[in-house]
Amino acid sequence: MSASETLKRPPVVLIANDQEWSARSLESILSPNGYAVLRAYTGRQALELARTAHPDIIVLDERMPDLSGSTVCRLLRDDPRVRSHVPIVITTAEPADREQRLGALRAGAWDHFGEPLDGEMFLLKIDAWVRAKRQVDVAQEESLVDSLTGLYNMRGLALRARELGADAVRKHAPIACIAVSPEDDSAAYSDKVADEMVEHVVLHLGEIIRREGRLSDAIGRLGPTEFAIVAPATEADGARSIMERLQRAVESEPLVLPGESRTLRVRTGFYAVPDLSASALDPVELMVRAAAALRQNARAGELAARN
Repeated sequence: MSASETLKRPPVVLIANDQEWSARSLESILSPNGYAVLRAYTGRQALELARTAHPDIIVLDERMPDLSGSTVCRLLRDDPRVRSHVPIVITTAEPADREQRLGALRAGAWDHFGEPLDGEMFLLKIDAWVRAKRQVDVAQEESLVDSLTGLYNMRGLALRARELGADAVRKHAPIACIAVSPEDDSAAYSDKVADEMVEHVVLHLGEIIRREGRLSDAIGRLGPTEFAIVAPATEADGARSIMERLQRAVESEPLVLPGESRTLRVRTGFYAVPDLSASALDPVELMVRAAAALRQNARAGELAARN
């Protein structure tokens, strides 16, 4: 979704509350003012919808039948699939005292509302928080940095590749690009669990690649689970050394998942030129060719596994 589309679509509010009258009261304030409302009736439903529907704001009742609103808030603040700038507020069906408000703030909520609810003040605060959240969304979409990993996004990686390429052309120097992705391990999980684990894998792999990279390298995401390293002053042998070092580092550091840890394995591919000025290649083409090599290696691995 483009930045302009982000600002044009109706903001989405997730209301998690098993008390129908209370939820309808909140909905009667928000719906007439342009909000699309999602409903959850338990804390676990709220967790699932927050991860998959990406609401603009989350309103949690403190007393849900399975998990308290504060517990859900803490879990969401620790979840990499829910952006840290999403406003979360907690409500109660009785007057709120100071300790309740402090508890909500400690859990990561932006505010706590008790009864009697001042609907006008509630709406004004929600509007302000959602405007701020969506402006951050737009800034992230237009930035050069991937919001999940903190590495370059595709736009930033392409810009940095051209800068490194221009320097390589001036110096008649080599340059390489290495592409990396986790091996497909989806058979080890149900489809639902596999989807939930993707971001854990991306964060784990991204951190290792960042740590193993050189200061001169440009590192970023090529796709949902693919990374690229643009390595200046690096020929084919150097690119192979980088790949081998990465594979050793990844396999030596277990991926910690909820309830288990496992060894993550990666596939790699690269493309290198000994003198970029003599190759007539756009530096971004290096990334395209490295990604093609990665996918070719992945297909070769799948064929070998079948035979």
